[in-house]
Amino acid sequence: MGFNCGIVGLPNVGKSTLFNALTATAAAQAANYPFCTIEPNVGRVAVPDPRLEALARIGKSIKIVPTSLEFVDIAGLVRGASKGEGLGNQFLANIREVDAIIHVLRCFEDPDVTHVEGSVDPVRDAETVETELMLADLDSLEKRLPNLQKRAKGGDKESMAAVALMEPIVAALTDGKPARTAIKPDDIEAAKRLQLMTSKPVLYVCNVEEASAATGNAFSARVAEMAKREGAGYVVVSAAIEAEVSQLPEADRA
Repeated sequence: MGFNCGIVGLPNVGKSTLFNALTATAAAQAANYPFCTIEPNVGRVAVPDPRLEALARIGKSIKIVPTSLEFVDIAGLVRGASKGEGLGNQFLANIREVDAIIHVLRCFEDPDVTHVEGSVDPVRDAETVETELMLADLDSLEKRLPNLQKRAKGGDKESMAAVALMEPIVAALTDGKPARTAIKPDDIEAAKRLQLMTSKPVLYVCNVEEASAATGNAFSARVAEMAKREGAGYVVVSAAIEAEVSQLPEADRA
């Protein structure tokens, strides 16, 4: 079964460039203005695994079909997206459907590339996007919860279970914490059915300039500290260089 990752972030942080690098295509438009991506770009990439070849030899398999990763390049979110700013809820709906979130953060200075907030600050940008996702999740739950609470008082067992799951999540979101912080390990499968964006695992991608691709920079160091506090993963890449390399013949890429 394939795994589906949504690529999110503010406009002009390198989401489409990263998508092109990951999928080894130039399918996603990457331009220096907000919302150059309108509809989400979708790409599927086979995941190489040498163990498959060993198993195929043992089992004398005729065909090897590796699992795949699906990447969804979702148009840029902006402050107020949960209330419809930018292209707002149209984008949020795309995020609800993915298994995990790749959050691209701009970690490079470039006067020729517009930043919607006016300055480069990846931690602030991460908080902006996370806040919009939390507000949208909270709005979704608050619309559903009153009916379920009413049914739960009447003794409906399914509603009682749903209320027990949702109320701590609502409390966390109201307190400015993502849904994932209020979901117990035993409730993970049930929580998936709620399609909450802040319940999904997050990988932060620090998009740096070419010179910092190997070592990172001061911006990516701040993201590393944030990821550690949250228990999230992070990687440092130069998306522009990776996208260029992905277009080279296989023999020339190394």
